[in-house]
Amino acid sequence: MGIFTNRLVRNVTALVALAAMSWDGTVLEIRAAAAAEEIVTIGTAGVTGVYYPAGGAICRLVNRGRKEHGIRCMVESTGGSINNLEMLRKHDLEMGVIQSDLLHQAYSGTDLFTDVGADKELRVLFSLHAEPFTVIARKDSKINSFDDLKGRRVYIGAPGSGMRATMEDLMARKGWTNKSFTSVDLKSAEQAGSLCSGKIDAMVYAGGHPNGAVQQITSSCATKLIDVTGLVIDSLISEHPYYSQALIPGGMYVGNTKDIKTFGVKAVLVASTELAEDEAYQIVKAVFDNLDNFKTLHPVFATLEAKNMVQHNGVAPFHAGAIKYYKEKGLLK
Repeated sequence: MGIFTNRLVRNVTALVALAAMSWDGTVLEIRAAAAAEEIVTIGTAGVTGVYYPAGGAICRLVNRGRKEHGIRCMVESTGGSINNLEMLRKHDLEMGVIQSDLLHQAYSGTDLFTDVGADKELRVLFSLHAEPFTVIARKDSKINSFDDLKGRRVYIGAPGSGMRATMEDLMARKGWTNKSFTSVDLKSAEQAGSLCSGKIDAMVYAGGHPNGAVQQITSSCATKLIDVTGLVIDSLISEHPYYSQALIPGGMYVGNTKDIKTFGVKAVLVASTELAEDEAYQIVKAVFDNLDNFKTLHPVFATLEAKNMVQHNGVAPFHAGAIKYYKEKGLLK
């Protein structure tokens, strides 16, 4: 099913929903208003992470101007980066929030995307926040380093998520397999309870900080964040420009007073060439023209700067609509 067919289905669904709310003879006006709008959807991740509110923040700004540009933005909770990339390839989404490493792999057809091949239709709109790779263990677990995870019960992220892909990359470099420890599959809402009850000894997480899910876990029981450092991490960063060293400040979470050294990627808002140039332009404009407002919509956005949001280390090309806006504003030559 193509992107335009999918968009038509969403428009019809929205129209029906709006019509169902009408009871006073205004249905024709509602139908006309709905038909005049193009609906675009951002794929995010689970509702407890940062991607979902990030998508919501973007849509909030886009929707403020929908009477002028005719675009209605919607947010969809998904399985995360890999799921979003699959849906973008199938044209089931107009946009998705993606980890920069996975975007690079999908665009080039490498690593996890070798079998399906390169998706050369992927286009960057802008970069968002940094995403440190985070390891959380119970305080009584005797886990004090990343290597201590071996042989323990560990939640390594949901299938299809960026954190799972990063963890599997690290496992491969260390010569680990799923048999190196007991891997436990959980739903997002089960993570805090499973760690605190002893069902798992540790878990990995990738996301911007401060993070609601990490706050929930560290507030629920005695936990500690673990440094992720060493020669393997150094080689990973040196070989891949989309990785960089990262720091989680001490005092951000209950019981964790010291800075945590790790590494990470960036979250990137991605579309495909199927998204019209004017629509991409209006979406980028809605965020960048209101960047000070956008930075207040979630704590993880507080340090964002326009010049850094236009840097994505060449993981995929910019969308033509984004380029048009950035050149107008002098952010690109």
